[in-house]
Amino acid sequence: MMLRLACLAVLLLLTCGAQAQPQPGPGTQRAQVQADDGQPLVVWSRLPARPRGTLLLVHGRTWSALPNFDLQVAGEPADKRSVLAALAQAGYAVYALDLRGYGGTARDGSGWNTPVRAMADVRATLTWIAKRHPGLPPPALLGYSNGARVALLLAQAQPELLSTLVLYGFPDDVDTAPQAAAVPAQPPRERTTAEAAGSDFITANAAPAAVQKAYVAAALAADPVRTDWRAMEQFAYQPEQVTRVPVLLLRGVDDPLATQAENAHLFARLGSADRSWVTLPRADHVAHVEDSHAAWVDAVVAFLRRPR
Repeated sequence: MMLRLACLAVLLLLTCGAQAQPQPGPGTQRAQVQADDGQPLVVWSRLPARPRGTLLLVHGRTWSALPNFDLQVAGEPADKRSVLAALAQAGYAVYALDLRGYGGTARDGSGWNTPVRAMADVRATLTWIAKRHPGLPPPALLGYSNGARVALLLAQAQPELLSTLVLYGFPDDVDTAPQAAAVPAQPPRERTTAEAAGSDFITANAAPAAVQKAYVAAALAADPVRTDWRAMEQFAYQPEQVTRVPVLLLRGVDDPLATQAENAHLFARLGSADRSWVTLPRADHVAHVEDSHAAWVDAVVAFLRRPR
C-alpha cells in the first residue's frame, strides 16, 4: 500500500511538472547544454536564417528565461513583448539560459546555486554558442538583475569569451563589499507567490494589466518553487578589470533595485572606455516587458551595432 501511494505521489509530481512549464512563443527552440560537471542546462533560442551575431540572455534571481524573455500576452499579437523574438528579428541568434533550479533546468544534487557555479554554467553556454556559430564573433552577454551580477563576474574573469556586455537592472552597489550570510543546512524550497511575481510592476500605466497578469502566470508556471542560493559573498566586484569589452548599463528610471546612485558607482568604476548608460523613462525593473519594450530592445541593438 505504501509503495502504491509513493508511486502515485511521484506520478502526481511529474504530471504537475509537465503542466507547469509555460508555452514558449512560436519559433522558440529548446536545447540542452552540458555543464562542466555534466549537469544538463536548458537553453531557449530564436535563430534567424543569417545571424549577424549571437547573444546570451541570463535571467534574474527568482524567475527563469521564458517569463522574462519570451512573454506571450493573451489579446496581443504573438511575440509583441518577446525579447527573444525582437532580438532575432534584429538579426541576432539569441539564446536564453535557465540556470540551475530555474524553468527547465533541474537543481543539482546540492540543491543550491552559487555565484561561482552560475558563472561556470554561463561560461559553458557561451562556449557552446560560439561553437555553433564559428564564423561569428564571440557572443554578447546580457545579464538581468541577478544575471547581471553573474555576467559582471564572468566579464571580470574571462573577457575573451564575450564580445559585448549588457548589464540590465544591476541590483548592487559595487562600492559595498559583499558579506557572508548565514544559510540553513538544507535549501528551504519555498513556494513562489503571485504577489512576488507581480512586485516589480511599480510604475503606473507602464503596461496594460494583461501584461502583469501574463507575467505572473508564466512566472508561477515556470518557477513554482523559489531557487535557493548560498555563498553570495562570491559576488566580489572589480569593474576596473573589465577593460576590453564594451559595456552597456541599462535600467528603468523607477527601478528601486538598480538605483541611479548605485549604478553611477558601477559606471564610474568600469575599466572599459567603450561604455554607455541608458535610463528608460516610464519603466522599472521589468522594462523589457512593459510598454518600454521597444525602447529597451532599441537600446540593446543600437549598442551592439555601434561601429567599433
